[in-house]
Amino acid sequence: MLRTHTCGELRSANAGNQVTLCGWVQKVRDKGGMVWVDLRDRYGVTQLIFEEGVTDSAVLTKAKTLGREFVLQVTGEVVERYAKNDNMPTGNIEIKVAALEILNASKVPPFIIDNDTDGGEEVRMKYRYLDLRRNEVRDKLMLRHKMLQATRKYLSDSDFMEVETPVLIKSTPEGARDFVVPSRVNKGEFYALPQSPQTFKQLLMVSGFDRYFQIVKCFRDEDLRADRQPEFTQIDCEMSFVTQEDILNTFEGLTRFLFKEALGVEVGEFVHMQYDDAMRLYGSDKPDVRFGMQFVELNDVAQNKGFSVFDDAELVVGICAEGCGEWTRKQLDALTDYVKRPQVGAKGLVHVKCNEDGTFKSSVDKFFSQEDLKLWADKAGAKSGDLLLVMSGTVNAARKQMNDLRLHMGDLLELKDPMNFKPLWVLDFPLLEWDEDSKRYHAMHHPFTSPKLDQIPMLDTDPGAVKANAYDLVINGVEIGGGSIRIHDKQTQALMFKHLGFSDAEAKAQFGFLMEAFEYGAPPHGGIAFGFDRLCSMFGGSDSIRDFIAFPKNTSARDVMIESPSPIAQEQLEELGLKVVPSL
Repeated sequence: MLRTHTCGELRSANAGNQVTLCGWVQKVRDKGGMVWVDLRDRYGVTQLIFEEGVTDSAVLTKAKTLGREFVLQVTGEVVERYAKNDNMPTGNIEIKVAALEILNASKVPPFIIDNDTDGGEEVRMKYRYLDLRRNEVRDKLMLRHKMLQATRKYLSDSDFMEVETPVLIKSTPEGARDFVVPSRVNKGEFYALPQSPQTFKQLLMVSGFDRYFQIVKCFRDEDLRADRQPEFTQIDCEMSFVTQEDILNTFEGLTRFLFKEALGVEVGEFVHMQYDDAMRLYGSDKPDVRFGMQFVELNDVAQNKGFSVFDDAELVVGICAEGCGEWTRKQLDALTDYVKRPQVGAKGLVHVKCNEDGTFKSSVDKFFSQEDLKLWADKAGAKSGDLLLVMSGTVNAARKQMNDLRLHMGDLLELKDPMNFKPLWVLDFPLLEWDEDSKRYHAMHHPFTSPKLDQIPMLDTDPGAVKANAYDLVINGVEIGGGSIRIHDKQTQALMFKHLGFSDAEAKAQFGFLMEAFEYGAPPHGGIAFGFDRLCSMFGGSDSIRDFIAFPKNTSARDVMIESPSPIAQEQLEELGLKVVPSL
C-alpha cells in the first residue's frame, strides 16, 4: 500500500506516530512562512502543515506549487493541532510533513468540489467523476451500498437464492417501449433489453427454485421524470406455494429491516387499503397518508340546485383544510390558479369558509343557501375555522385534479414530514384497463397477473370489473414496489391472452415457451419487485433518483459525460444489416 492510514482515521491517540497518507488536495492556505493543506480521500480530511525553518526547504517549495485536486503522497508525524477544529473528526491533529510526492497534478476543476459547490447540475453531470468526489454525493452512494448489502442479507437469511437472468431477451408488445439490440449473427432480428425479468423468474419457479431474488438492471424507453431513468434497478423476487398474505408479510419484513439497518428507524403499521377505497378517498392508487384531507363526495347535497357546473358533473368532491378558514382572497386565488394549470387541468375551484360564528362564506353563494353549505360542512366534518375546497367533473378527472390539489395543500401546510414514514399496501387492483386509442383492454400490471379466482367468469361478461390478485407497497405517496400472484396454468393464461386481444398464434409466438412450461407442473407462485433507486432516494430524503445512481442519464436520456447515445460508424451499421434513413 502507498499509505499507512486513510485521511479519516487519525486521532489524538496517534500523536507522535510516523504515517503516510495519500489523497487529493481539498484546499491550500499559503501564509508565506507556513502552508496548510487539507488532504481528502473517501474516508475524510486531514490537515497537513509545512513550516519554514522546520520543513525541509525543498518540500516547502513543492508545497507552494500545489493546486486543488492534486494527488499527493505525504509522510510525516502526527501532532496535536494548536487551533482545533471540532467540526471534523480529525480536527484535533495535523501532519507535520517531512516528505511530499506529487503523484499527479490536476487542472483547475470546473467547479468547487465541496458540499457547497458552485457547479450547476449539467456541468456536474458532464464531470460526474469529479462530482463523485464530493462527500454529499458519495454519502448517497454509501447509503445505496448499505441498502444493497442489507437486502442481500435479509433475503439470503430467508432462504432466497440470487439468480442472474439474461439481459438480451425477446421484445414483447405489452408495457413500456423496449430498448432493442440488433443481432449481427441473425441479421434483421433483434433482442430487447428487459423491462423486468418477469417470465424468467416464473420459469425459475417452474424449475423448483422456490425462492428467487435478483438485484437487477431493467430498461424502459420512456419519457423521464425525477423518479425515472432509462435504466434502473429492481429488487426482483418470486416465491412458490404462497398466498398474497405470505408475500405481504415477507416483504413488509424486508422493508422494516431496511429502515432499521439503513436509517435506524422503526416504522409503524403497514395499513392495508383496497384500490377502490384509495381512489375514492384520495384519488390516487399511491396515496400519501401522512396527513388527512380525505375526499368527501358531495353529489347528494350539492347537485340539483341550479349550479350547472355541479349539476352536469359525474362527481362533486371536496376536501376539508383544517384551520384555513381565514385564508385571504389572494391565497384562494392562488389555489384557483394552481388547479387551472395545464398539469392539473381543472376549470375552476369552489371554496367555502366556515366562519367562527357558524355562518359560511363561499364563492357560490348565489346558488347555495347557508343551510345547503352547512350540509356540505357536516358531510365533510368541517368545523368553524376550516376551509372546504370543492371540484367537479367526470369521476376520473375530478379525482385526479383533487388529488393534485390535496398534495399541493400538504406542501403549503408543511404536512409532509420526510422522516415520518407511513407505509401501506394497496390491494386488489383492476385486472384490466381500457385503452381508448387501441380500443381494447390492457393488463393493468402485466399479462401474467392472476385474476381473483372467483371472478374469472366475469372476464366474459364484465372484464373491466374483474379484480387482480395484485398489490403495491406505497410509502409517503411513492410507489416503492408492486407485484401479484401469478397465473400458473395454461388454460387461465390462454384466457387472459384472449381478453388482451392476442390471437392464439400471437400468444404462441410471444409466450409459447411459458405456456409450454406451465404444462410441466408449474407451482402456484407470486412475487414482487421494488424500485431500488426510488427506495434509496426516499431513504436519503431526495425527490430525484439521479442523486443515488453513480452515472445517471439527464432528463433527455443522455449521458453528457460520455456523450451517449451517439452515432455509430457506417461499417458497424452494414455489419448489422442496418442503414440510417435521413430524417425529413
